[in-house]
Amino acid sequence: MHIDILTLFPEMFTGVLESSILKRAHTKGKFTYDLVDFRKYADNKHEKVDDYPYGGGAGMVLTAQPIFDAVAATKEKRKSKPRIVLLCPQGEPYSQKKAEEFAEEEHLIFICGHYEGYDERIREHLVTDEVSIGDYVLTSGELGAMVVTDSVVRLLPDVLGNEASAVEDSFSTGLLEHPQYTRPENFRGMKVPDILLSGHHANIEKWRSYQSLKRTYDRRRDLLDQIELSAEQKEILTKIKNEQN
Repeated sequence: MHIDILTLFPEMFTGVLESSILKRAHTKGKFTYDLVDFRKYADNKHEKVDDYPYGGGAGMVLTAQPIFDAVAATKEKRKSKPRIVLLCPQGEPYSQKKAEEFAEEEHLIFICGHYEGYDERIREHLVTDEVSIGDYVLTSGELGAMVVTDSVVRLLPDVLGNEASAVEDSFSTGLLEHPQYTRPENFRGMKVPDILLSGHHANIEKWRSYQSLKRTYDRRRDLLDQIELSAEQKEILTKIKNEQN
């Protein structure tokens, strides 16, 4: 996979892309990236990329030309048909399902906004996807692009040390992940559940399934309306509800 990030602040990405899993994935050649300062594509001598909105209003709006030309240049360089992702508050709420979808692509382009917004022609005629990482407003789209990049790259083959890790994460199954414990067995009187020490893998999986459903029911019931539960899961969920009534 190759990722192009169109940004006015490429220096913001150094710490994220050069640390931890992302750095290892890049070093191992699992993905490549370019930070594209789209100010360099402005066709005016002052490299101006924003202007006042027609009709009046507060703030400045990113103009279409630099972003269109920057995208065209990256597509020509890669000779590809990428997914072009706009980070914006009006976009589709970002999800694990969307991350899995993006992880199947060979080339992604992220466009990081700034100022008051984008010229609407960018949204209508250039991008393939619009995503929002939450119902709040950030100063710019860089942080959103970092979040999406991290969530996608960790799903690429051989990026994580244990391939099961990504599969078992919260939201990957539609449910929140079950509780996890590690050594010591007894920490200041707080003990690991006996079932996890039993060595009985079938019973451990049943416990984890129960805990995952219970945690989702307790904390994010809305998620249960978005997935199709198996007959066994429905039975477990009924038991959980009865225990709490």
